[in-house]
Amino acid sequence: MTNNDKKAIALHKKLGGKIRIVPAAPVRNRADLALVYTPGVAAVSSLVAKNPALARIYTMKGRTVAVISDGSAVLGLGNIGALGALPVMEGKAALFKTFADIDAVPIVLDTQDADEIVATVIRIAPAFGGINLEDIAAPKCFDIEKRLIEALDIPVMHDDQHGTAVVVLAGLINAVKVVGKDLNKSRIVVAGVGSAGVAVMKLVKKFAPKATIVAVDSKGIVWNGRTDLNAIKQVLLNENIIEGSGAGALADAVQYADIFLGISQPNTLTAAMVKTMAKDAIVFAMANPTPEIMPDEAKKGGAKVIATGRSDFPNQINNSLAFPGIFRGALDHKVTKITDIHKIKAAQAIAALIPKPTATKIVPDMFDKRVAKAVAKVIR
Repeated sequence: MTNNDKKAIALHKKLGGKIRIVPAAPVRNRADLALVYTPGVAAVSSLVAKNPALARIYTMKGRTVAVISDGSAVLGLGNIGALGALPVMEGKAALFKTFADIDAVPIVLDTQDADEIVATVIRIAPAFGGINLEDIAAPKCFDIEKRLIEALDIPVMHDDQHGTAVVVLAGLINAVKVVGKDLNKSRIVVAGVGSAGVAVMKLVKKFAPKATIVAVDSKGIVWNGRTDLNAIKQVLLNENIIEGSGAGALADAVQYADIFLGISQPNTLTAAMVKTMAKDAIVFAMANPTPEIMPDEAKKGGAKVIATGRSDFPNQINNSLAFPGIFRGALDHKVTKITDIHKIKAAQAIAALIPKPTATKIVPDMFDKRVAKAVAKVIR
C-alpha cells in the first residue's frame, strides 16, 4: 500500500464518502416550509404533472446527472461489484460538480444482468437530465448504452467509451501537428479492443476516414482469418473501421506505424518495438496505473510525442477533459442524444485550447477552467 493509498483511505473514513446533499432553498421556519414542502409544493407538482417538459425548470432534472455502474469493470480493479464501485462513482460525481457545476448522483446497481440494468435505469430516468454510465464491462456495455439511448429522451453516455475517445482524438489532432503528419494518412495501431478501444477506433475513423487502423487484442492482430472474434470485433472488420488483412502479434502490427494507442495492459510495448515504428512516432500508452510503456522507454525507442493516463507525466489523457463539458452543454442546450458530431466537436474544442502544441503539451491540464466551458459551448 502506497502512502497515497493510506491518505485516500484516511480521507474517505474521515468524510464518510465524498458527496453531500444540501438544500438549495433554506428551511428556517414555517413560512419556508410552506414553500419548499407542504402546502406550496402541491402547486408545483400539479404544474409539472400537467406539463412534463417543465420538470427541467421546476425540479432538479434540468441540472442533475445520474452516474450509474454495476461494478463489473471498475478502473483497473475489475469486477468488484456494486459497493466496490461506489467510491469511484462518488468521485465521478465530485468531478462533475468541480469542473462543470453539475449535481451528480452516484448510483450502483446490485445486478450485472443487462436486461435488469436497462429496466432499472429507464425506471429512475425521470428524475435526471442525463445518464452517465460508468465501469460496465464489455461487451454488454455496448448493448446497454444503445438500448438506453433508444429508450430515453435524455442524453446517455458510457464515459469509459466516449470520454476516452474524445480526449484521445483531441490529443491526436495536436500530436500530428507537432510531428507534421496528416491523421488521414497515418497508420494507427490500437492495442486493446474493449469498450474504450472500440470507441476510440470508431471516433478516429469518423474524423479521419482514410486513416489505416490495426486493432490488436490479447491474442494478436484482429483480422478476417480469426475464428474467435466476438460480434463487436466482427463489426469493426465488416464496417472497415479496422484493417483485417493479415495476422501477427503486436510487434508485427507496430512496424512502420505512425501512431500507437494503448488501452490495454501494462508493459506490452517495448523500446525495441517503438524503434520499428515510423519516424517521429506518436505513442499514447494509457493503461493505468502502469502504462503499456513508460515514457522514458518510449523516448529511447524514438517516439516524438508521448502521452499517458497519468498525472505525473506530460500529456495526461484524462476523461475529465471531456465528460463534464459534454453533459454541461447537453443540459444547457436540451440535447437529447450525444452524437459522433458532438464528440468530434468536443475533441476539436479541447485541442483548440492549445493553439501551439508541443511534444510535451498537446492537451490542456485537467484543471484548466476553460475546458468545460469550451466543450459545453459546442454541444448543442
